[in-house]
Amino acid sequence: MKYGYARVSSTEQNLDRQILALKEFVSEENIVVDKASGKNTEREGYQALKGRLGLREGDTLYVTSLDRLSRNKEDIKQELQWFKEKKVRLKILDLPTSLVEVPEGQQWILEMIQNVLIEVLSSIAEQERLTIRKRQREGIDAAKKAGKHLGRPVLSVPDNFSEVYSQWKRGNITARKAMEMLGMKSASFYRKVKEFEKK
Repeated sequence: MKYGYARVSSTEQNLDRQILALKEFVSEENIVVDKASGKNTEREGYQALKGRLGLREGDTLYVTSLDRLSRNKEDIKQELQWFKEKKVRLKILDLPTSLVEVPEGQQWILEMIQNVLIEVLSSIAEQERLTIRKRQREGIDAAKKAGKHLGRPVLSVPDNFSEVYSQWKRGNITARKAMEMLGMKSASFYRKVKEFEKK
């Protein structure tokens, strides 16, 4: 049985290009897709492929590139070991040597070439992931230096907060009344109460 696997990192990204490439080798109903990060292999579609209803000995799995499986070098090695143990052939479209059919008894040639290429490609995939994380970190640091606030906006406390808080705590007014007097929504009010009580 032939299967295909396609993955993009987020729901906004499009799978069409990968599916189109895989359809040359696999029927569309046998193409499994995920819209999830490649930082590890814990993805619904991919795990289903490896589960009871998926790949069996003698099956072939097609992917457009090695980083569709994972962007983590260690994970890629483990996955390749899994395919080897289960006797499932992995064919990677942008790795032509993985598509070659060799005569009986000469599979070691293919395996040797693939092992070298896989080592190189998995290192590149891992490096790309680390580079992306490094750039994100640098972007956050640069934004902080420029005085930009990242994340949830800082909630300003009304001048009369402690006075209204005291009235509410003494039971003179309800929480709803306190929020009304402060012009605050429920979540903001209780968040500020928590911060205020910690001080």
